[in-house]
Amino acid sequence: MAIDRIKCDGHGLCAELLPELIRLDDWGYPIIAPGPIPERLAPLAQRAVDTCPVLALALRRTPVSR
Repeated sequence: MAIDRIKCDGHGLCAELLPELIRLDDWGYPIIAPGPIPERLAPLAQRAVDTCPVLALALRRTPVSR
């Protein structure tokens, strides 16, 4: 998951929808936990992306090393 810090207005909706992976800093801007999104949280992550009022969040696929 990635955030466009220029677009983000600090609404905080993403942290409400996905508190397991997103917390807010002292100014209300999201801090996303590093690493892959657990499969069980994937639908909530997609909902957070879709609900962002300024389209500042995006899901990114990471290649799986074998």
